[in-house]
Amino acid sequence: MKLVYDLSQLEWQVAGFVPHQWRFTRSERIAANPGADVPAIPAPVPGSVQQALLNAGAIPDWNVGLNARACEWVENRHWIYETVIPDGWLASGRTFRLRCLGLDYQGCVLLNGKEVGAFQGTFVPHLFDLTPFLLPAGNVLQIVFELSPRWLGQFGFTSRMTEWKPRYNYTWDWTSRLVQIGIWDGIFLEATEGAEIETLRCTTDANPAGKGSLRAWGAVTGGEGLSVQLSLEAGGAVIRQSALPAAHFNAEGISWQDLPVSLWWPNGEGGRPLYTLHCRLLDSQGYKVDEESRTVGFKRVEWRACEGAPAGADPWICAVNGRPIFLQGVNWTPIRPNFADVSEDDYRQRLETYRDLGCNLLRVWGGAFLEKECFYRLCDELGLLVWQEFPLSSSGCDNWPPEDEASISALSEIARSYIARRQHHASLLLWCGGNELQGSLDGSKSGGGKPVGMEHPLLQRFQQIVATQDPGRRFLPTSSSGPLFFAEEANYGKGLHWDVHGPWRPEGDLAAWARYWAGDDALFRSETGAPGASSVEIIRRYKGEYPEVPGTHENPIWQRTSWWIEWPEFVAEKGREPANLEEYVAWSQERQARALAIAARACKARFPRCGGLLIWMGHDSFPCTANTSIVDFHGRPKPAARAVAEVFRGK
Repeated sequence: MKLVYDLSQLEWQVAGFVPHQWRFTRSERIAANPGADVPAIPAPVPGSVQQALLNAGAIPDWNVGLNARACEWVENRHWIYETVIPDGWLASGRTFRLRCLGLDYQGCVLLNGKEVGAFQGTFVPHLFDLTPFLLPAGNVLQIVFELSPRWLGQFGFTSRMTEWKPRYNYTWDWTSRLVQIGIWDGIFLEATEGAEIETLRCTTDANPAGKGSLRAWGAVTGGEGLSVQLSLEAGGAVIRQSALPAAHFNAEGISWQDLPVSLWWPNGEGGRPLYTLHCRLLDSQGYKVDEESRTVGFKRVEWRACEGAPAGADPWICAVNGRPIFLQGVNWTPIRPNFADVSEDDYRQRLETYRDLGCNLLRVWGGAFLEKECFYRLCDELGLLVWQEFPLSSSGCDNWPPEDEASISALSEIARSYIARRQHHASLLLWCGGNELQGSLDGSKSGGGKPVGMEHPLLQRFQQIVATQDPGRRFLPTSSSGPLFFAEEANYGKGLHWDVHGPWRPEGDLAAWARYWAGDDALFRSETGAPGASSVEIIRRYKGEYPEVPGTHENPIWQRTSWWIEWPEFVAEKGREPANLEEYVAWSQERQARALAIAARACKARFPRCGGLLIWMGHDSFPCTANTSIVDFHGRPKPAARAVAEVFRGK
């Protein structure tokens, strides 16, 4: 029988080295290695190097003042994580593998000082055969992280961004630079005798009569006489069960129709019943040798034309189980730059907040990563649909996706991996090629204004992969998908605004903002926002040595996220400077709340002429003095969140 051991339960250490110096003493344990530039310290796993260093007092809190600059040296070292595999874990099994669900970003794995294999890429799991390198006892496992890419941040050339690590770590308009290094997801030792379930995939649907359907397939190995038993269960009761030869499962899988199930609904529309698909691999005597399971739900999604939409426009009314639903929610960005250290409790707190605000859709933004399994599981439980983007985003200098075959091949592997790992989730609504991929209106590959379409070779490949790997789900080339990127008042009534982004701030007083939304004709708004200050408590707690006011470009802590400074707007409206931080924060937060309520109310009032609205953005991952977030760094709703919730909940 296959045994799986969780390596995160072991004690780990991490040490830092001048690049490649460790190669001269790689047989040494890191705690005794004289070449260590940063001596070994305890390391949480999963976890980042940065968090381990912060815990040890070796770097300052990057959230305070300009301390993030004092942490950038961490990127210029090699880091070695180390643990010892318990001897008892090797007592049974012919083959022993190391399965790493998330390594950030590149390096190699050593076992007893010998290189097992190399890895590169944050977005895909990595698997290593340890068997030839094992000793009878005392096996020392080391994971070496080498230098990360120098620059993948917000500004540059998307066409040249060809290293597959989350880009937001390098600074964005809502976070400072913290280039995470470390083991960011689960890490396991697998011991197998040979017979095992290598992969298990499944998708679900529901028919108009409310009956469910399920398709399951995958790959099992291990020789003759094996069979696969599949059962769909809920609360201990078996709803449907089948047994088939392993060869048949590998070749065709199974397909069940007319399952007597209850339907899964988005938040605010109904219940979220979930079921468990068990897959058991049996030997010729009927004994279980391996088992996998997936949690699933049953829903039917159809995309319909908006009322009054121009001929040929993309459909933006989402009907779930036959009921048209206004899609409302936020754009989801990572909870922290060091996402390796984010706990399930952190996820639950924010996701429950969005549920309580009345959200039913989260767009997982393309400058980040495939969110952890617990994120999806919680979205299943809470009724939060997920729009998942592949890891591409705009860059300003150009926003055109790479076209070289090496990049297309690498991103295709990433897309297949994303789909294989998450397609069974009831919450998953659609796949998207990336964030704000675009060229100029004149057709050139520079500039912006015209979203990239399916004619791009990479987007064609993505479309083909989704069509074959997850054919029941929608694929969008990018967000916004156009035909125009942005909706301008001068173009209202021309049928050019299907899915658009922006605006992200009112210009001047809110009267002009209200007029803009009163005339809106967009079929869907996948990003719109307005800036608002963080609380007085957050600004003071994280300002460091710098003054809390004025909130202008001259003040370093406000300059960190300078796009969202509205100090001049206060002065223009009041004819004077704010009396203190309290007055400015109150004014800023009220302005944000009023602006977003106007936008949300206008969009929802047009349903079904408008299919939905997503606020940019959900929560802060950094203690911004001001940002477009509606949930602050500590996970607390701003006044804007409560104003939007009144619209979302129909009050």
